[in-house]
Amino acid sequence: MLAYLKRGLFALALATGLAACQVIPGGGEVQPGTQGPAATPEPSETALPVDTSRHRVALLVPMSGSNAEVGRSIANATTMALLDTSAENLRITTYDTATGAESAAARAIADGNRLILGPLTRENVEAVLSKARPANVPLITFSNDASVAAPTVFVMGHVPEQSVERTVGYATGHGSRNFAALIPNGEYGRRAREALAAAVANDGGRLVAVESYDRGNTSILSAAERLKAKGGFDTVLIADGARLSAMAAGALRDPQALVPKILGTELWSGEAGIADATAMRGALFSAVSDARYRQFVDSYRARFGQAPFRIATLGYDSVLLTLRVARDWKPGTPFPTRNLLAKDGFLGLDGPFRFRADGVGERAMEVREVRNGTIAVVEAAPQKFD
Repeated sequence: MLAYLKRGLFALALATGLAACQVIPGGGEVQPGTQGPAATPEPSETALPVDTSRHRVALLVPMSGSNAEVGRSIANATTMALLDTSAENLRITTYDTATGAESAAARAIADGNRLILGPLTRENVEAVLSKARPANVPLITFSNDASVAAPTVFVMGHVPEQSVERTVGYATGHGSRNFAALIPNGEYGRRAREALAAAVANDGGRLVAVESYDRGNTSILSAAERLKAKGGFDTVLIADGARLSAMAAGALRDPQALVPKILGTELWSGEAGIADATAMRGALFSAVSDARYRQFVDSYRARFGQAPFRIATLGYDSVLLTLRVARDWKPGTPFPTRNLLAKDGFLGLDGPFRFRADGVGERAMEVREVRNGTIAVVEAAPQKFD
């Protein structure tokens, strides 16, 4: 299965004549700065002709509102995947969740779509599921929240718990024993804290101190000072973005000895500026490999005149995944979700991935270290699953 998807990964150097327009699946060609065709509230034979040889797949992402650029980036990536693989057996139609996730799902179901790619956020999953579940239409969501996974909801986003687990495993293997953490208040912080506690216990370490804070310059610095006063730890997880993490590290560490060891999460991925912070030298974090992503960015930029959002790879890979499953999927029949549970997984732009039985996507991640002005891979991501 991994080998099958390779042909779509390296076909990114196709003709670049599309750069003058943004191609949105099911929405025609949209000139930059304009809106696409208005969505039809009821199925229309003119807008969506009957297919007997193609699978109808709905893409549910925000195409208007505050997240419109993210949604458009994902939609453009799905189009790239269709072009790069010369796929002729899929019809992907985009529905705007910003105007109402439940109504977008209702229209997608009425139009005969048998699979939904999306939605983008966990807040929209339940609304989409209320229409998709009765129709036996599964979701492959771009959310990274494992709590929304279900027998018909497959979570494709990069789950932060996996990043924490990978980094802690590497750190304990290189001498870390006593852990502490700076955790922002909120859902992300809760998940990071629970992941840290589980990973440390599993690897034989101790979680000796945790300080929480409201996101902000002053709050994280105060929390770092409180944590430093407690002492007794050799390693600290800072579950925040690169800028605030660098500030906290500066308050925690001896600038000469660079102790304690600093760990981060996948939020640092793509933040090149983190390598310029002296206090972050030697810090570790884990993320999916960027090797194929760089090639994808070049092709995307040539076509659309701008760089994609990092999450756009999920749109591309969801098409590769659908094409793989479509080999055993007869048009007009229910999507065979059992085929998503292949033990050896699938290969995408973000490397190998597979879905566990609970619907959570499992990713192969590499461990990176912040060095003097650079970020180096210190342990490569596995090339396949056991």
